[in-house]
Formats: sequence, C-alpha cells, structure tokens
Amino acid sequence: MFESDFRLPALAVVSLIAYGIASWFPRKKGNSTGLPLPPGPTPLPIVGNVLGLNAEAPWLSYTQWGAFYGDLVYSRLLNQEIIIINSEKVARDLLDKRSYNYSDRPTVVTLTNDFFGWTFNSVLIPYSDRWRLHRRLFHQAFRPEASLTYHPMQIRKARELVSNLLEDPDNYGAHLQTHSASIIMSVLYGYETASRDDPLVAIVDRAVTLAVGVIRPEVAAFLGAFPFLQHIPAWFPGASLKRTALLSRKYAQEMIEAPFLYVQQAMASGTAVPSMVSDALKRITNNDPSGVVEKAIKESSVTAFAAASETTASTLLIFIYAMVLNPHVQERAQAEIDLVIGKDKLPDFEDRRSLPYVEAVFREVLRWHPAVPLSIPHATTNDDVYEGWYIPQGATIITNTWAMTRNEAKYKNPEEFLPERFLDSNGELTDDTASFAFGFGRRICVGRYIADASVWSAMVSMLMLFTITKCKDEQGHDIEVNPKWTAGVTSHPEPFSCRFVPRTAGMTSEKLAEML
Repeated sequence: MFESDFRLPALAVVSLIAYGIASWFPRKKGNSTGLPLPPGPTPLPIVGNVLGLNAEAPWLSYTQWGAFYGDLVYSRLLNQEIIIINSEKVARDLLDKRSYNYSDRPTVVTLTNDFFGWTFNSVLIPYSDRWRLHRRLFHQAFRPEASLTYHPMQIRKARELVSNLLEDPDNYGAHLQTHSASIIMSVLYGYETASRDDPLVAIVDRAVTLAVGVIRPEVAAFLGAFPFLQHIPAWFPGASLKRTALLSRKYAQEMIEAPFLYVQQAMASGTAVPSMVSDALKRITNNDPSGVVEKAIKESSVTAFAAASETTASTLLIFIYAMVLNPHVQERAQAEIDLVIGKDKLPDFEDRRSLPYVEAVFREVLRWHPAVPLSIPHATTNDDVYEGWYIPQGATIITNTWAMTRNEAKYKNPEEFLPERFLDSNGELTDDTASFAFGFGRRICVGRYIADASVWSAMVSMLMLFTITKCKDEQGHDIEVNPKWTAGVTSHPEPFSCRFVPRTAGMTSEKLAEML
C-alpha cells in the first residue's frame, strides 16, 4: 500500500514555494476561434483549481461543479487544461460521434518516462499504431463471439466462489479477488488459479492495489508541472511518492513477467491450453524478428489481467454492500430465482433472459456506485467547438460517470438502490443497460462482454445460495455498516463485516458439491 502522507494539498504548498518554476510551463497554442472556454470555477494562479478538489473522491467535486456550471466544465490543474463531461449525452456527442478527435490519452509524464513502471498499459498509451496493435490482440480474444466460449468456465468459477464462501465466509474479499483474477487468467494465460492464496494472483493484486491510488490525472498534473519532484531522492523527507514509484516499478515488472513465463513454459512442455497469449504466440511463429508483436502480446495481456481483476472484484464488493443495505431487493431477486429455476440447481446463462429483476439488480449495481467513477481520461487531438464552447487541443477530457449516474432527470432519487428503475410498467427490462459504466468511443472497455458475464454469474450464484445480511451484536441487534471506500482510479468499499447465511438449512460443502 502506498504511503498515506502524500496528499494533493501538500503538493499545492510545494507549488507555491516553487513559484519560479512556472517559467518551465509549456506555452499553450492560442484560441483562434474567438469562442469562450466552457464555464468553470475560477483557477488560482499557478495551482489552478486543485485546492477546491476533493483528492480522495474528485468525482464528487466535478459533480458539484457540473450542478453549478453545466454538463461541460473547464478547470485547470496547474498547467493542465481539464474538460469535464458530466452528462451521457455530451459524452456520446463527443467521444462516440467525434471519436476521431477524442481517442487519444493525455500526455502523462509519469507514464512517458515510466515513473511508476506502467508504460506497458494498453489503456493509457496514446492513440497510435502501437495502441491499434494492442486493440487487435484484444479483439481476437474478447470480441462478442469469442466471449461466449468462456461461459462454461465462468459458471464453473462462480460455483467455486460460492463454495469458498460457504467454507470461509469471513474472507469474502479475498475470495472475490481470487474469483475475478481466476477468470481473466484462464482467458489470457490458460492458468488455473488455486482456490485461495494463489501466488500469481497475489503478484497482480499487489501491483494493481499500489498503482490505482497514484496513477490518476491529479497526480500526473503535479508531476507534469513540477518534474523535479520525480528526481528527489527516495530518502528525502516527504518523498513518499518517489518511494511509492520505486516499489510500483518493481511490482509492475513482476506482474508482466510471471504469467507470460508460465505460458512460455507450458508451450515448451506441450501442456499449454488455448488462451489469448498462447494463441497469439502461435500466430506469429517466426514472423516477428524485431519482437514488437511478442512485446505487444505481453503488454496487452497483463493490461487486461490488471484491469479485469480489479474492476470485477470491485463491482462484486459493491453488489454485496448493496444487498446488505437493501434486504427487500435481495428477497425479491431470490423469489424470482426460486420461481424460475427452483432450489435444486444453480443458475446458468440460459436462465438470464428469464430473470429480468435479477438483471435489473445487475444494472443498478453498475449505476448506483460505478467502480470506475471517472472512467479513464481521454485527450483531444485537435481543437474543437461544441455548442459554442471552445475545447482546446491537448486538453484532458474527463468523463464523469458518477455525475451521469446522479442525473435526476433520468434516475429519480439517484442515491437510492432501486432496480425497478430498469423495468417498465409490465415488468420488462428497459433499453437502458447502464453501458456508460464501460466508457465511450474507441477507448470503450474492450473486455466489457467478459466482465458483464463474470459479474452476472457470480452475483446470481450468490443470490441463489446465500442471504447476505448485517452482523449481529451480543444483544441480537444489527451492526450498522459504514465501510471506508477506496480512493483512486477505482472505488469500492473495503471489506466490511457481514454474514453469508445459506438459504438451505444444513447446507454443507458436501451437499453443495452434490447440487453442483
């Protein structure tokens, strides 16, 4: 875990002291259109709007700004221009319909010079031939037709998850992490994880946990404006970010190499099973003398590994929290499962269309607290104009997914967990799939079909077998739940005390095995 003494306000003080460094800032190209920038809070000299930003949950600040200034907000973090999109309509108008201009990523000094060791990350590399090569590799493994072939494996993994929860419910957070990682490792590397304490899962979890807290636009803005901070010795007082970066580089390298080496060894011994990496390596044979394609295979696969394991586990933690807080929702979903499937077998993907309320619960989980509240920033390739507002070239475009989920015109009482909002008056599902949770445009989450199936299969299996409740105190009263939420690229509740009560009296591992 990165050291907690690094905070944006502290760096703001450093920036004020380092006023003379302002001369290092690159000069911005002028606005030739004569049109105004989008409205937004007035930036302070040098530091911009950073002092008014909630460092732990910036999406809350951006949402407050959106309520005052509108769906398109301009702000500045030091020398970095930020355009915040607070509505789904504007996101689709710009990121989908003008994707040719909004598919780049911000130039992040912490990535271009590998400060954190994550230059391999397909999600963050600029729109380029390198990115297109990564995307082709992803498409071959993650396209909708290919994703269907993983359904039997995903059901098997969901059943392993509920078995672990039955045997050891107190460590549910670890089981969710193992479950999420085991699915994507099977797809990418043909690797079967241990049911608990898998060494490869531990390597990835350690690297991702460290990175998600620091690789975000607010941190990059400081280091981009004040690059000298990267060169402060790790022993220097207050240089916790430098120490975190050194550790991040070490963990990232281990995460890249370990699973790829596993596939290479399996292929050499003739024991490799079909997977994204083994299939891609077979296709290149001897046609990659420069090693560019092999490097792309290694980088794209570990990107998918890190992203999928983190976001799937985060979404399932949010689901569990929602069920604990909303027992009436849980009861209605379980009643639907019992009516459609019965109590003698676990749900399968064939049952999904027959469970509209369960599907509504799934969509509401994505909406109620999106696991990636700000998506991943885009950047403009050229100047643009939208509804009379000037959007400069090179601006960082932040898609505020959180604000979209709080759109009261679309989602009445947005803070409440109401799956019914996704059902019409006849109890049929509406066309709203909460797809904004997966991003927009050409940089939309390439693994969304696998992620969708992984979350649904785990969620419906837990609903079938368990009632998830609050814990009781010694007097038999409910212990209220108010978990701490993680900060960073992803946001989810840290594991909290709750109970997984089997819905069938006397359920044991042996009986569950017979049922499976």
